[in-house]
Amino acid sequence: MSDTVSSAPVRDVVVVGASAGGLATAEGLRRGGFTGRITLVGAEPHLPYDRPPLSKQVLAGEWEPDRLPLRPQSDVEALGMDLRLGVTATGVDPRARTVALDTGEEVPYDVLVAATGVSPRRLPGGGGHVLRDLEDALVLRERLRPGRRLAVVGAGFLGAEAAAVARGLGCEVTMVEPAPVPLAHAVGARIGEVLTQVHRERGVDLRTGVGVTQVHDGGLELADGTTIEADDVLVAVGSVPNTEWLELGGLPVADGLVCDEFCAAAPGVYGVGDVARWDNPLFGVSMRIEHRTHAAEQGLAVARNLLDPEAARPFAPVPYFWSDQYDLKIQAYGYLRGHDEVRVVEGDLAERRFLAAYRTGDSLVGVLAIGMPPRALRPWRRHIAAGAAWRAVVGEPGDGESATHREGERQNLPPRIGSTYGEPS
Repeated sequence: MSDTVSSAPVRDVVVVGASAGGLATAEGLRRGGFTGRITLVGAEPHLPYDRPPLSKQVLAGEWEPDRLPLRPQSDVEALGMDLRLGVTATGVDPRARTVALDTGEEVPYDVLVAATGVSPRRLPGGGGHVLRDLEDALVLRERLRPGRRLAVVGAGFLGAEAAAVARGLGCEVTMVEPAPVPLAHAVGARIGEVLTQVHRERGVDLRTGVGVTQVHDGGLELADGTTIEADDVLVAVGSVPNTEWLELGGLPVADGLVCDEFCAAAPGVYGVGDVARWDNPLFGVSMRIEHRTHAAEQGLAVARNLLDPEAARPFAPVPYFWSDQYDLKIQAYGYLRGHDEVRVVEGDLAERRFLAAYRTGDSLVGVLAIGMPPRALRPWRRHIAAGAAWRAVVGEPGDGESATHREGERQNLPPRIGSTYGEPS
């Protein structure tokens, strides 16, 4: 058991962050028989709600806000929590075990669970829309009408989803991406090119290999001197973990709250969801995952370890994410970043119906599918969870797209606006 996992009795749990990860932690504790006090603090005034639909169904006008809550109010009330919505944590004192709130209160805890998520990264000057919370989505939705011009900065999954929705609503869309091939750093150049072609076929003016120097009321100024006129600009260039309040308390922070394999950052302090960087023993790397499914799984794992610390288990999931763009359903399992090879093992890229496997070293580390049924991915997920060797499942290394190709692309990259592209979670 980790030195940071305490076996002392727990009576007061404070969860800061009222979204998927925070709610899952509270639910896991109650289901496991915890009868102590749970204080759930959330910066937004809403009950915990689902974020992935913000860039899809909500932005498209297909869903109204009343479909977003993760649980009915009655279910949340049944958890018997001290619910503090519209309240922000401003600091923490790990020695005194208290959390400072912007109300002026200091809330004591035996265990603190940090689930404060991320904030959108902005461009210099801070102009343009972002898409992180419900209000962001509703404001932008009101602006998207046939004939309106939308410029999207960043062709990661979030920017691409918003661009697809805007085209479906009849907007003219220009999408700007500093990398030569969108998402090549994550999914590989060939698959990135497939997604690029889909957007161009749907009428998106996609500008790659160029950065943005300025966002203003009438559009964008690009690094090559080009001006893009737009009625609205969406800035989708990644996110920054909300760790300021944790750092003030001396907790370890490095692109997220730094946690061990048990998701513990310090005695009595745990991280959950987008804000947490933890050691995943399945892949042997420290990772921070910004996906809805992951946040809920991590919250439940932390709750289990709190309820039975003597039997604490490392959190070693196979991350999962999905994206909907036009009529394409993209699904992936594993940890695709930093891969050495990607190989199409089923289907055909040209038909946009395929399954690709990812190799790092000698291991199968991920799989991505477009246009394939979920059952096609399940055996691959099991292989990844079992730590399968590439040769045993796929074959000899070296017949797919290699990291050498991608490294050549990296050398030609203009300065990146941001280091990661996230998605609402």
